[in-house]
Amino acid sequence: MRSTQIRSLFTDFFTSRGHQPVPSSPLIPDDPTLLLANAGMNQFKPYFLGETTPPFPRATSIQKCARTSDIDNVGRTNRHATFFEMMGNFSFGDYFKEDACAFAWELLTEGYGLEKDKLWITVFKDDDEAEHIWRRIGVPASRIQRLGMEDNYWSMGVAGPCGPSSEVNYDRGPAFGKEGGPAIDGERYVEIWNLVFMQFQRGEGDKKGNFPILGELDRKGIDTGLGLDRLAAILQDAQNVCTTDLLLPTFHTVQDLAGRACPDEGEEKVSFQVVTEHARSIAFLVADGVLPAKDGRGYILRRLMRRAIRHARRLGIDGPVLPATTASVVGNLGDVWPELAGQAALIEQVVTAEEESFTRTLAQGTRLLDAAISRTQGSGSAALPGETAFELADTYGFPLELTVEAAREAGLTVDEERFATLLDEQKKRAQAGGKAKTAEALRKMDTYRELAARLPRTEFLGYDHLTAEATVTGLISGGTVVPYAGVGSEVELTLDRSPFYAEAGGQIGDTGTLTMADGTRLEITDTRYGLEGFRVHSARVLEGELHTGTSGEAQVDAERRAGLMRSHSATHILHAVVMATLGDHARQQGSLVEPDRLRFDFAHFTALTPEQLHRIEQAVNGHVLDDPDVRAWHADRVEAEAAGAIALFGEKYGERVRIVDIGDFSRELCGGTHVAHGSQVGAFRLLSESSIGSNLRRVEALTGHGTLRHLDTERRLLNELAGLLGTRPTDAPDTLRKRLDALAAAQEKLARLRAEELRQQAGQLAAKAQPAGRGQLVVQRVTGIAPDELRGLAADTLGRLGHGTAIVILGTEHDGKALLAAAISPTLHQDGTQASQILTQAARTVAGGSGGRGPLASAGGRRPEALNDALNLASQEATGLLSEH
Repeated sequence: MRSTQIRSLFTDFFTSRGHQPVPSSPLIPDDPTLLLANAGMNQFKPYFLGETTPPFPRATSIQKCARTSDIDNVGRTNRHATFFEMMGNFSFGDYFKEDACAFAWELLTEGYGLEKDKLWITVFKDDDEAEHIWRRIGVPASRIQRLGMEDNYWSMGVAGPCGPSSEVNYDRGPAFGKEGGPAIDGERYVEIWNLVFMQFQRGEGDKKGNFPILGELDRKGIDTGLGLDRLAAILQDAQNVCTTDLLLPTFHTVQDLAGRACPDEGEEKVSFQVVTEHARSIAFLVADGVLPAKDGRGYILRRLMRRAIRHARRLGIDGPVLPATTASVVGNLGDVWPELAGQAALIEQVVTAEEESFTRTLAQGTRLLDAAISRTQGSGSAALPGETAFELADTYGFPLELTVEAAREAGLTVDEERFATLLDEQKKRAQAGGKAKTAEALRKMDTYRELAARLPRTEFLGYDHLTAEATVTGLISGGTVVPYAGVGSEVELTLDRSPFYAEAGGQIGDTGTLTMADGTRLEITDTRYGLEGFRVHSARVLEGELHTGTSGEAQVDAERRAGLMRSHSATHILHAVVMATLGDHARQQGSLVEPDRLRFDFAHFTALTPEQLHRIEQAVNGHVLDDPDVRAWHADRVEAEAAGAIALFGEKYGERVRIVDIGDFSRELCGGTHVAHGSQVGAFRLLSESSIGSNLRRVEALTGHGTLRHLDTERRLLNELAGLLGTRPTDAPDTLRKRLDALAAAQEKLARLRAEELRQQAGQLAAKAQPAGRGQLVVQRVTGIAPDELRGLAADTLGRLGHGTAIVILGTEHDGKALLAAAISPTLHQDGTQASQILTQAARTVAGGSGGRGPLASAGGRRPEALNDALNLASQEATGLLSEH
């Protein structure tokens, strides 16, 4: 049975039984606790936790999953993979164990036609109910095994729903391992379907990690996962996942690149399977917007890439491997997963760039590692020093896991404990400078918590009002809660109502004034969140004395806020344009929204071309001129995501969210302030584009008055330039170009004349050579010679003295400094003489030093008045050398 049939049969089976089909979520999960989607239930987690009411009682999905916890087992077992499709059915307080087990048995035996006597069941050791259900279905007690918490119990690792699980396993026969059921051999008795029974509520854990069971859930749930890879291997009678139709084309591609078939066993077989399996993970991760990076999910992708490349090199594949293998994944699975086909060009670009980069790293690191392994083996030690592994990783970017693998192949271990110590020491050094600031921040947080515990949250009025009557509810000075503050004091305060926007989502906080009824006046210098949802205003008391409990008028700086709104709306427009221009992967990774200025960070793997930047700027201005409506609305998180709203990386959102639409091209979750119409953004001007890290780019831009001021400055500069050139502004570039061409021609002519002048001078100097010892000597003070000409003049003079033994020493004064140069003939240099030794004493005389190795050297110092003495000393040194030669 082909994988397409396996998928459709699963979906049809559960859809016909009342389950709502739900598309797979992306591999980048909407969950800050996860780097990557690793289970089918991830997108349903809010339903199971009771945070959101599910829109349907039961669901089914085929979820893309990525897990690297078992990465070392890939290729070494028949069942492990770093990417897989998890087919699942879910119940949110609807059916429970009886139906879940019955569904699984019916689909496996009648739908997929698996032999009943090859199916084994495991249940949690205390779950009598589950065993009885399976026995009623017809599974004999001899094929039901009870296992412990590690194998047959599920929880999220935190307080919340938990419960026992039951696994369906398939016996692949004696060729795959020992008898005795799944408790004995997981290779022979392969787990294919896991049924989780969310039955209990557990409380907060203690320091030892023990979680008390608080009782049974009112609404019990079902979460199951049937692995497509493993089921396909069984139904297609494939040895392992790489030989199913899910990966077979890629497996063939690897064999073609290697120029031979994969062996039946051994380390080569492992390498063939690693390259094949990792190529699929890489393609899906990049298609879903993950780019290589030094940490986080980007590091997981980079590790998979580097591991695949290294295993390819073991197979003798010296050329590129990732472009061809990931292309085969796209070709094979692109119809089922359209994002693969849609991002085919991006996948190729990313893997090509990363492989080229890592190939350079690998070549350098491998040479150093091989030498270190040889030294370790020669010393008789069984462990590669942690210092070596750390230097390879820290200085050369060679990953620790590759060092460990290479050492293992050579029969060595790596002192990973010492490596970890060195890494920790490096982190501590980096953190040392911020300790005082951290301590101060912690003290502030304690103060904020003290206030937040007894104060209501501030009512924010700033979307609709820039002024508001407000009462001071809390006052902090010097990190301590105080009842009042006098004139000149720097304070932090909280208000019951506030029009001031607190810094969030890249938009900096509002500033303005607070004028109390008694005449006390404050300047609000910043607004931000001390704690999540706890708004703090930084202020300076300008007049009077401020007391807690007093009221007055809060006034936002309207002009500054208008500039912030222009920049924030422009950021949304820019985000949409960047994604439209570069691809969906180019999502916002950070931003800074300032009055009439913005900074925008996004994921991308190469520098933008001038043409791309021009297109982006034009497109943003085009949207602005179209004057789209800017509309904010609220919805449940799930509803907003279903409507296509973009959630920004690193931002926290509640279940009720605010969405900002700009025309029909931009929809983002956003709590910031915006203009009412696109045209209010004003003119938009890109200033710069640069790299800020691995696969991260940054653009800076101006909006509104910032753009107008910039354009005015450019206009005035152009007019000034045109005036200096004596032409019109429109003709200035051509006029300047002609002048520069003429200047370059004149400079070239002057250079030729100067060269000829120096050649003549070299001839004149050579004519002044005096016999010394067994050779010739020229010692001369010259004038009108630039520093970069002195060495060349010395060498040219030496060349005019023929092939005999000779030394030339020249000195000059330039910009208040003494300069010397010395040139010696090849015969002297071949005998071990260095030109610099002639100038050593001379350099000290002019209070400087000498430099240069070989037959040409120079020296300089800050005492030009001693230049003649220095030339005499150098002459004596040269005469001595010529006498000895």
